[in-house]
Amino acid sequence: MKKRIALWVLASLVLACVVAAGGLIYFHTFSPDRDRFPVRGIDVSHHQGRIDWRRVAADDVAFAVIKATEGGDHVDDAFAANLREARAAGLAVGAYHFFTFCRPGADQAKNFISVVPRGEPLLPPVVDVEFGGNCPQRPSPEQLSAELQAFLGPVEAAFGKPAIVYLTDDAAEAYSAHIAVRPRWLRSLALRPSKDDWIYWQYHNRGRVDGIEGDVDLNVLQGGADRLAELFATRVSESTPPETPRSP
Repeated sequence: MKKRIALWVLASLVLACVVAAGGLIYFHTFSPDRDRFPVRGIDVSHHQGRIDWRRVAADDVAFAVIKATEGGDHVDDAFAANLREARAAGLAVGAYHFFTFCRPGADQAKNFISVVPRGEPLLPPVVDVEFGGNCPQRPSPEQLSAELQAFLGPVEAAFGKPAIVYLTDDAAEAYSAHIAVRPRWLRSLALRPSKDDWIYWQYHNRGRVDGIEGDVDLNVLQGGADRLAELFATRVSESTPPETPRSP
């Protein structure tokens, strides 16, 4: 009996290892269908270190969304160089702001607007809402909606485009039904999102790209090269205002 139990435990361990190894291989090699999603991109910050953007551009990367600011006064110290060099390498570039729960949205908008250049082609501004790395206090949906709108209004007026909202799964569960209606950037690792109502899909957070040492987030765009060019245009028509907020 003891021998049978030992064999059963051993077989279970082997099976668990095989399943885990298979899942790991799938995760590291997963890539969305290139015929359906041909436009690839990355999002980066100073955590990626020094980036060789010409090598990145040559490795099937068409766009880059680069961290610019966080909260009311923090500026990513790699932003200016990343933006300049990625643009020079021929990528469509954009900037994102990490939205903190412990600073007024209006202050955060001023920080972002003061750092990100205007008057040249940029992808729509992105606001990143997530719990990881944020202030421990969690605002109510009504509070976040108000502060986020205080950020979006000035930023969209400054850059002439509706912003894109990035939400992690837990933040989406807490706030998605209550915040302003905006195009979405979804995070769904190794699984295609259940709906197609998104602009960007982050499908990997430990991807590899030539020109970057270490891991990097990998994304695809909903649409082809024409859609990317449309998003990258200098400004949208003044007659097309952003959508109004949802009611809490």
